Amino acid sequence: MKSASTPIETEVQSRSGRLLDQPKAVWAVAFACVISFMGLGLVDPILPAIASKLHASPSQVSLLFSSYTLITGLAMLITGFVSSRLGTKWTLLSGTLLIVIFAVCGGLSSTIEQLVGFRAGWGLGNALFIATALSAIVGLSSGGPAKAIILYEAALGLGISVGPLLGGELGSISWRGPFLGVGVLMALAFLSIVILLPKLPKPKTRTSLADPFKALRYRSLFTLGIAALCYNFGFFTLMAYTPFVMNLNEHGLGFVFFGWGLLLAITSVFVAPKLQNRFGTVGSMSAMLLCFALTLLVMGIWTSSQMTVISAVVIAGAFLGVNNTLMTTAVMLAAPVERSTASAAYSFIRFVFGAIGPWLASKLAEWYNPHVPFYVGALVVACGVAAILSGRRHLQHIDTASAAH
Repeated sequence: MKSASTPIETEVQSRSGRLLDQPKAVWAVAFACVISFMGLGLVDPILPAIASKLHASPSQVSLLFSSYTLITGLAMLITGFVSSRLGTKWTLLSGTLLIVIFAVCGGLSSTIEQLVGFRAGWGLGNALFIATALSAIVGLSSGGPAKAIILYEAALGLGISVGPLLGGELGSISWRGPFLGVGVLMALAFLSIVILLPKLPKPKTRTSLADPFKALRYRSLFTLGIAALCYNFGFFTLMAYTPFVMNLNEHGLGFVFFGWGLLLAITSVFVAPKLQNRFGTVGSMSAMLLCFALTLLVMGIWTSSQMTVISAVVIAGAFLGVNNTLMTTAVMLAAPVERSTASAAYSFIRFVFGAIGPWLASKLAEWYNPHVPFYVGALVVACGVAAILSGRRHLQHIDTASAAH
């Protein structure tokens, strides 16, 4: 005989149902997001192989991240301008097509300079895609922006976690494999958007190129941008530099970053909302950033211990998953501007000024020793905590706004 559900179980089932009960258009964009975010983790296991095959130094290879994030950040300034004129669907398709083209071109490169250049083009497509995808999911979903953002972060986590496994498999055949793999997968994403996403009406008001800069006048959004800049510095220190100190082959790196991405996905969906409800957005973000800074510090102290670095990378995924969801939620509610404009302004700061992180991490290792990049990364992330705490009074309204939705 089936036992009756408790009130708590009923509530959990009800919330889960509302989260999964979404229009087809939302699932089409979420599927494309999974494939898009696979592109980040897909490349990570082959960084040492690229350095070896193209006779490049770690700092040169790290420019694959720097060029990508720099152009992504700059392009964020035009995403609202473009999407308000082309519409959501055509902007998503344009971004997806650019990723396909530049990923395939990257896989056919013969020099590190060509590869870095094609990654920059990939960043342009990525900017058009991710800024529009987030606003599309939030705008089309049922259940309010908080649940939509959880779906977005779940897609991010799933893509990042599965990407390294596929990247490790393809990378063991050739370093070109992951780039060509991204091209094929994003072509599938292109088709899914064409088929499943209906034509959406263009925004009633057109966004100007100056709108993201105007949005940064709000101290809440500017504070989050500075905190995210510091966070991104540490994030890309982990992503771009740790593959060179773990001394693993493509399969090994793939499994490590799979574990990292899996924890990131799980905590972004299941842990972040609980911490936000219990301790608030500002307190939870500060705690997660502090934990991440301490994790980088541990990696800096025990850089020569392979198991310590591997364990720390995986554990860091838990802190990053929670922080990603909290920051994205906060940005959507921080200022009285269009969601796409808020996302563009915030992403401009964190990507453009955070682009130095991957290159500087490898350079610090070349200039000094392998420990220094982690120490600097920990210090910069700690500065992100200070930025949030110093601007705390400008962020107090976020929890109230989140509860209202």
